[in-house]
Amino acid sequence: MLFCSEEFIFVFLPVFMLVYYITPEKWRNLVLFFGSLWFYFRGERTWFFLIIVSLVLHFLGTSLMQGREQKKRKGILLLLLVYDFGSLFLFKYLPFLLGEILGEPNGGINWGLPLGISFYTFQIAAYAIDVYRRPETYERDVIALGTYLCMFPQLIAGPIVLFRDVSAQMKQRKVNIRGIEEGLKLFTVGLGYKMLIANVLGRLWNEVQVVGIESISTSMAWLGAFAFSLQLYFDFNGYSMMAIGLGKMLGFSIPRNFNHPYIAVSITDFWRRWHITLSTWFRDYVYIPLGGNRKGKCRTIFHLLVVWSLTGIWHGAGWNFLLWGVYYFVLLVLEKTLIGGFLGKHHGIGRIYTIILVVVGWVIFTLEDMKSIGIYLGKMFGWIGVEKAWTLNWHVTVDAVKRYGLIFLAALLLSTYFPEKIYKKYNRRIWFLVILLAVFWGSVYQMVTAASNPFLYFRF
Repeated sequence: MLFCSEEFIFVFLPVFMLVYYITPEKWRNLVLFFGSLWFYFRGERTWFFLIIVSLVLHFLGTSLMQGREQKKRKGILLLLLVYDFGSLFLFKYLPFLLGEILGEPNGGINWGLPLGISFYTFQIAAYAIDVYRRPETYERDVIALGTYLCMFPQLIAGPIVLFRDVSAQMKQRKVNIRGIEEGLKLFTVGLGYKMLIANVLGRLWNEVQVVGIESISTSMAWLGAFAFSLQLYFDFNGYSMMAIGLGKMLGFSIPRNFNHPYIAVSITDFWRRWHITLSTWFRDYVYIPLGGNRKGKCRTIFHLLVVWSLTGIWHGAGWNFLLWGVYYFVLLVLEKTLIGGFLGKHHGIGRIYTIILVVVGWVIFTLEDMKSIGIYLGKMFGWIGVEKAWTLNWHVTVDAVKRYGLIFLAALLLSTYFPEKIYKKYNRRIWFLVILLAVFWGSVYQMVTAASNPFLYFRF
């Protein structure tokens, strides 16, 4: 069930919220738990049981850790992590590896990727590690732990919420009119980002793919790459904003996942702003435990290589994802050792440098085979021997700019701090509420008439 679906907005959400609000506070976790399970079941029936198995194993495992010596607690933790990442390997990476070995798609395995497994696996694994490190963080109420793991706003596409950030809210949280109002506003903004910006720009990217990357000009290659870059941002940020808004309506404070990444002044700055909860997870549970930057320059570079290789393949089983992770590793090491100081002093140059390299990175990210990546990058930088590659079929680029120019301008403006400042200053004004209402119904119209309406990050 998608947030941007008629079933969710006009059936599930109002019915669930009505039951949730009229339920006494002490029973709301139970309502949220079972409501979230129903939400998940509607989208993932085949592998629905896996999330229940994960909940039971981690509740029992962390219970067994209590009062035991460190060696035994570590053994229990290792068993839980073997299950977590073994399941992820089985469903996400084994088909790809068998396909590479046997030479047939997915190695003949057609069981599919369970919805949201990358997100909920990271959440419950982080909980087990935290309990091992600090036994007092153990949750004795299985319903509270289940509510944390299955909470529908962030279950299938993040943000990745750590238990320590919401444990107090599991026991006591405020549900009031102000929170509901603010949540509805954020949900509407996120819905607009998805339906009115991301989906429209996605049509341009689809046009590039339909024409064929071998046939596009340099100018069209760049325009298509920028379109996909903005589509991905407004798609995923839109989902995250909807999740944060729904959390506020439920009385939870879900962490922010994006902070205007396309105005970053370096690649390092970009990754402080993009998918913040995933970067935080890898920092806290991989980079720092490996030793971080405390063991010398060579070990720091090795730790970064591990983290960014894992970050790449977390997004998907494919050589392009590994290449994408290594690509960012190289850029981050370059900034850390050579050009970081220069970029910090020259923000204008830094922003141009960052956006160009990020757009190139998204091309690697989205094209699944190395040949296509090579062709597309060749088109972008004029490496393929086509005369006048930039102006080839110039009328196609001009036509695309005419049709999508206003959306591009709106997306670029919305990528800056300016709209957020306007929102904070005027979000209670009548005229602003009228705009939000128009955004909502415009999004509903797009929802009803769209031939396809997936969230891009569901595939990861």
